[in-house]
Amino acid sequence: MKIALLSDVHSNLQALKACTEHARKAGAQQFVILGDLVGYGGDPAGVVDEVMALWEQGAWVVKGNHDDMAVNPPPALNDMGSSSAAWTHARLSLEQREFLATRPMTKLHGKALFVHASANQPAKWEYVDSEHKAKLCMDAACRDHSASHVFLGHVHHQVLYYPGASRNMMRFDPVAGVAIPTPLRRQMVVTVGSVGQPRDGDVRSMYAMYDDVLQTLSFYRVAYDAQSAAQAIRKAGLPEQMATRLELGR
Repeated sequence: MKIALLSDVHSNLQALKACTEHARKAGAQQFVILGDLVGYGGDPAGVVDEVMALWEQGAWVVKGNHDDMAVNPPPALNDMGSSSAAWTHARLSLEQREFLATRPMTKLHGKALFVHASANQPAKWEYVDSEHKAKLCMDAACRDHSASHVFLGHVHHQVLYYPGASRNMMRFDPVAGVAIPTPLRRQMVVTVGSVGQPRDGDVRSMYAMYDDVLQTLSFYRVAYDAQSAAQAIRKAGLPEQMATRLELGR
């Protein structure tokens, strides 16, 4: 089964539609949304509606930290994330907030674990941005879920970590569109990148496709209308930095 892995949409409806269309053309049979549907972007209600429609068709959807903040906005508006949470909260219906609030923290499919942040205490929302943190994530996934593959978002970059000869994790930076063998006997931690807010200097959207039959993984970059997504942020009156980030890809 081909499983499309999408994360960190961040209220970017244009990017979400571009990635789901690309994935369907590539043969996706199952969608997984790895959290952070909302936050930062200008169309939270449109994105939640789109994901709820995917969920009704069988998609698996786990919770992200920005989804949690949108349901329960923090009182202190001391950064872009928390300041957009209150704005997002006000634009979601009770049904949409209930949907975000009731998403699970993890989803297990065979030996594959899907989670927004590290599998090591997922509710702490720890970033997997180093070999050391990837090992903590992998150890927790083995211990708590008997998983060999972990797929997550949160860091907005596409990276694969795997055990080297010393059993410490090693980093691999994938090339878009090139299939990577992912046998179940080999452990791996995969950050799939961000659909709605890339931060590597490339404005194109990110997602990945896992084939659990052929045991391969492909990373993708997808062009979309970033200008329209940036204009939606400006029209909403959100901070200008959120719009220029989409135009610059960082």
